[in-house]
Amino acid sequence: MENVPADLKYARSHEWLREQAGGDVEVGISDHAQHALGDLVFVEVPSVGRNLQQGEAFAVVESVKAASDVYAPVAGTVVAVNEALAKTPELINQDPYGGGWIVRIKPSAAPAAAGLLDARAYATLAESG
Repeated sequence: MENVPADLKYARSHEWLREQAGGDVEVGISDHAQHALGDLVFVEVPSVGRNLQQGEAFAVVESVKAASDVYAPVAGTVVAVNEALAKTPELINQDPYGGGWIVRIKPSAAPAAAGLLDARAYATLAESG
């Protein structure tokens, strides 16, 4: 089984969320998702200031196999994007829970992680297909 850090929350669509000091959240795709996609060759990130609805597609990750949308696990405003992904999209393959983060969002509602899966529930989901 791929790496599923216990300190993160997960969406059924394979995004992870990490709560940051100050209330913002960092978002990326799970190790399971990056393994399924294969070697990433391009990442399209949203603009800072974009307002997102929960479940809205906000980014695209493209691999040698396919292109996939990335969905917002929470509603809020994009406050930062990982600029390094423009030149080095493979950061998501190398470090999906660290250097491979995609955006930081200021959630529009608290608690930000309500309705998301914990690591155990996500691991069960990922293992089932």
